[in-house]
Amino acid sequence: MSSSSSSSSSEDGNGNGGGSTSARRGGDFEGPSTSRQRAVNEVWPEHFVEALAAQVAIDASHSIGRLAAAPALANVFQVCSTWRAVSRWDALWQRLSGRIWGRTQLLHDTWHDEFVYWHRTAQNFQTRSSAHGTLEFDDVDNQEGYTCRCLTISERHLACGFADGAVRVFDLATHIHVVTLRPHERNRLGQFARAVSGIVIHGARLAFATLDGDIHVAIINGGVIRRAHVGNVVNDGALVDFTGCGSGRWWVGLYAGAPNRAFHIWDSRTEELVYVNGSLTNPESVMGWHLLINEVTEFVGRVRVVTTLLGEEEDEDHHQLAVACTGSRLIVFDLRNPEVILGEEESNRGFIVTSVDVSNDARYIRVDNHGDASVCRVGTLEEVCRFNIYGGGGRSGPQRRVMGCMNLGYALMCAGGVIRVWEVVHGMYLYHFRERIGEVNAVVANERYVAAASSDRRIHLWDFGADQ
Repeated sequence: MSSSSSSSSSEDGNGNGGGSTSARRGGDFEGPSTSRQRAVNEVWPEHFVEALAAQVAIDASHSIGRLAAAPALANVFQVCSTWRAVSRWDALWQRLSGRIWGRTQLLHDTWHDEFVYWHRTAQNFQTRSSAHGTLEFDDVDNQEGYTCRCLTISERHLACGFADGAVRVFDLATHIHVVTLRPHERNRLGQFARAVSGIVIHGARLAFATLDGDIHVAIINGGVIRRAHVGNVVNDGALVDFTGCGSGRWWVGLYAGAPNRAFHIWDSRTEELVYVNGSLTNPESVMGWHLLINEVTEFVGRVRVVTTLLGEEEDEDHHQLAVACTGSRLIVFDLRNPEVILGEEESNRGFIVTSVDVSNDARYIRVDNHGDASVCRVGTLEEVCRFNIYGGGGRSGPQRRVMGCMNLGYALMCAGGVIRVWEVVHGMYLYHFRERIGEVNAVVANERYVAAASSDRRIHLWDFGADQ
């Protein structure tokens, strides 16, 4: 593994606000007088200061970006000793780790350490500081099925789904190939019916679906795999995408090939199918059938699930929305009531299906066939920012393949073998990855890692962690 660049990080200043007013530079924080400090100490209880500090940080992250939260806190802590003492409250850092970085599990010694780690990791994303490597495996039985079709990433693992039905799981920290999972054999309709169409990881449990609609479940380190659902291609069509939610409550399948059966929703805890309906993919029925017998050249549709409130202690079912897209239409619906469409977009230009993704703070990104990208809020479809990816291609000429994904702070688009990065508050272009990896079949990102499956059958991994 070779390092692309050294990790960069910054410590937030904790100046004392000393010196006269006339000596301070314009724009610097002006500390209160001694008498005002005494008044603050007497009037403002610490729990109130904690709430104020949290709100200042959250407001800064919303208006400027998540990296602005730490400098905003530094200013608050300079007011006086009482306010500075709040900086030692782990409850404050736990709240901010959840609201700003989406962290609900403690991976470091304290919540302050947790907050600092993810701040520095996000800063590494901002400055292109990462380590790049490739993941190796040698258990290929069928060269024709060697193509990676989809990627899913969790806190610890990267799962890669292949055209021959195999799912290979890698440990992100060590890059070790942990296990290969293969679907149970049965008679299948079409050469590519067993190709993996989607993977869901929740803790140590992994579920994956194949184009013919079969769903298999396994424990990653257990090695035992079982079929949880038997697909019915004749009745349902091809299962073109399969995903789940962060809580592990739902599985969602997007089908094409049968009228008004676009969406299948399962309760993943009981593995019970609870909903079948939807007309989103009715115009793409023929394309769905072609996927079973032909190598993928067009992508029919994509579905992603997101929880609309980040870090809030709410009923998980109330805020889990699905974003589903085909080449002509994008819709948003609540998994509790999928019959009701909460919002939709249509485009005369058409959408690039493989550009669509969601982030954990309930935003989604989509790109049209002219390369114009929009980042929107899932609940309202309000546009947050827009930019052009300089590689989407026009409708009048051959379209270059574009693969996209996003995390809390950044959107990544791969076109022409180059991965480019934008921040998603203002839509500013930041940089492109140094490595040229050729055409990409799949790309995925979380808050620390980016993975891409290239057409030369290599799996690339970039680590932006603060310890790089």
